[in-house]
Formats: sequence, structure tokens, C-alpha cells
Amino acid sequence: MESELPTFKEKNPQLEVVTELIRGQHPHLKGFCKNKNERVVCVKNMTPEDILLYATRLRNALERKVVKLKTRHVTKHPSVQGTWTTDVKF
Repeated sequence: MESELPTFKEKNPQLEVVTELIRGQHPHLKGFCKNKNERVVCVKNMTPEDILLYATRLRNALERKVVKLKTRHVTKHPSVQGTWTTDVKF
């Protein structure tokens, strides 16, 4: 990681990359967004290539939180009778 981190910094000058050694904690990546959201990814037992992959994913991530959908389908006009399935018997 020591050899690949400086190249990641040079390729992404818009990012602030800080390394910090904390005893008693697993290594992790933190991504801070402008709207005060924070994303944390644990990188314990990962190769340097995997860590760079997760760092680029954090860089490319949108600043919105992930919203879980209530149903499997989303529609503008929901059916009054309910969702159609193949188990319906006439």
C-alpha cells in the first residue's frame, strides 16, 4: 500500500488522503462527503489492489444515502387490486 498510495494521491488531487495508525483497530477507509455523510469500509486482510478498488468506489460514490425500497417494484400508478403474481388462480 505504501507504494500505491502516493500514485492514488497524485491521480486524485481533489481528494484529501490522510494515513493514520491507530492501535487496537482494524484498518478501514473513511469517506466524508460535503453533506456531512460518512462512509466507512473495513479493509482488514485485503490486498492493496482491493483497497485501491474500494478507495475508487468511495471516490465515485454519490453523496446520497442508500434508501431501501419498500416493495420490489416501483410504479407511478400502483394497482388497487395488488401485485400480480403467477400463483393467481381464476
